[in-house]
Amino acid sequence: MTNQLLKTASLCLIALSSGAGAATAKSSTHSVSLTQDPVVMRLSKDEFRIAFGLNGERCAQNGCNGVIHYRVEWKTEDGATHTDSKRVDYMVSPRAPRAMTVDRQYFDTAEGAHTTDVVKVSIERITCLDGTNSRGAQVASIATAAVGKSRP
Repeated sequence: MTNQLLKTASLCLIALSSGAGAATAKSSTHSVSLTQDPVVMRLSKDEFRIAFGLNGERCAQNGCNGVIHYRVEWKTEDGATHTDSKRVDYMVSPRAPRAMTVDRQYFDTAEGAHTTDVVKVSIERITCLDGTNSRGAQVASIATAAVGKSRP
């Protein structure tokens, strides 16, 4: 298991350091953007890690934190497609121009009984709070979830 985690971490770092273009959030007012499209790694039949490389150059002085809201399109062995909305917290440390966060997800309808494939990961929005208050990302996550639930 440790060997598999080391391979996963190595793949993630290689992918994020390759600089294969820049994907940005919908709004240009954020201090953080993605360095590239999210990297999807399969760990088992239905378990995945989704890595996000973060460009935090505009908030490098004080650091920042927030939540990445994203959508995952996935399909089962029989071809049925599904879409899930997910979110993951991130933190960019002070004086660090780049960071990464990794989300662990399971996509299946029968708890590991089927092989599933991630078809597409798309970014819906990225929230950003200046400073690296460790509770800030949690508060942002709760606040955005509450706003989303109050909408018709």
